[in-house]
Amino acid sequence: MRTMTYSAPAKINLSLDILRKRKDGYHDMRMVMQTITLHDTLILHPHCGGGRITLSCGGALVPCGEENLAWRAARLFFEETDTPCDGLEMELQKRIPVSAGMAGGSADAAVVLKALRGLYRPGLPREELERIALKVGSDVPFCVRGGTVLAEGRGEQMTSLARMPRCPVVLCKPEFGISTPELFGRVTLSKLKAHPDTRGLVKAIALGDLRMAAGKLGNVFEEVLPQEYGEVFEIRDRFLGAGALNAGMTGSGPTVFALFDDETRAKGAYEALAKDYPETYLEKIL
Repeated sequence: MRTMTYSAPAKINLSLDILRKRKDGYHDMRMVMQTITLHDTLILHPHCGGGRITLSCGGALVPCGEENLAWRAARLFFEETDTPCDGLEMELQKRIPVSAGMAGGSADAAVVLKALRGLYRPGLPREELERIALKVGSDVPFCVRGGTVLAEGRGEQMTSLARMPRCPVVLCKPEFGISTPELFGRVTLSKLKAHPDTRGLVKAIALGDLRMAAGKLGNVFEEVLPQEYGEVFEIRDRFLGAGALNAGMTGSGPTVFALFDDETRAKGAYEALAKDYPETYLEKIL
């Protein structure tokens, strides 16, 4: 049986802003999103006969059926491109934390879509693949494109930016989850005190100025975090005390990431946080 292996990289939000609530119930967002080296691994066995899509997750605490975004992406690819499914077996090896604000499920779905395009429809335009991706989830179009991207609307209106300066990134996920719908429900746009300087962040990235870009990090969800999630800010402060250029929450959390301009300081921060938090990672901008 043919075996194909792919990496599905996680993302961080260098900025996350909410502009307005839409009539369809979604929110218009403005975000700068960035892929990093932390990744899941997808192993695909295509053309295996039987016409079925199966997914195994190797003991990871994630659903392996229709609820899994990777499985849903495969089904939608065959349906939306009118491509007969001649059997697809998938194995998912999780490394990206679950419910962490790093789009782990979306990354898995995106790599499935890209792999199936290469196998079955290599001439399919990227824009069409991103259209299918949006039907899977709001973060999936970005994960299809990857890199450094200004994402607007639900995340489907994307502008690829100059590459973010490559630097060490340390990530730390506390041992609790945060409900994304709950955070959106806590947002009253007229009461938000500060919005991230996304325009300034885009300019800093264009200039290749890591320190300036780090100074522009921002996430409006931090302003509405319930008090019981204050550990997010404790982790952020530990990163800053360890010499990070800046630190903040990615997505709807609870993972906190920190940017460093020095490998030694990054490793020191990683080692210090890893003593208290098992899900701590030393990675890089991809």
